[in-house]
Amino acid sequence: MPPIDALVYMILYFAGIPVGLYAFIHATLQRPDAFTAADKLTKPKWLGISGAAAAALVMSFGFAILWLAGLVAALVYIVDVKPAVTEVQGGSRW
Repeated sequence: MPPIDALVYMILYFAGIPVGLYAFIHATLQRPDAFTAADKLTKPKWLGISGAAAAALVMSFGFAILWLAGLVAALVYIVDVKPAVTEVQGGSRW
């Protein structure tokens, strides 16, 4: 059995991947004008950020700094941009 710290790291690594993919997929499905109306970066910029974050989360096994940067970028999108874009489009906040 692997040491507990290696097991926790693997669980966190694999839990981060769906977060990054969710951020990228959500960004692709939104209207481009909703980003600027919400006073956020443009849709292509957020697609690049969230796409790079998803790629970093998928391909950074063993590189904790790269993984952490990808997770932070994806979480910024989910916590800050997603609610604003959803609200501009008339959706609920939850």
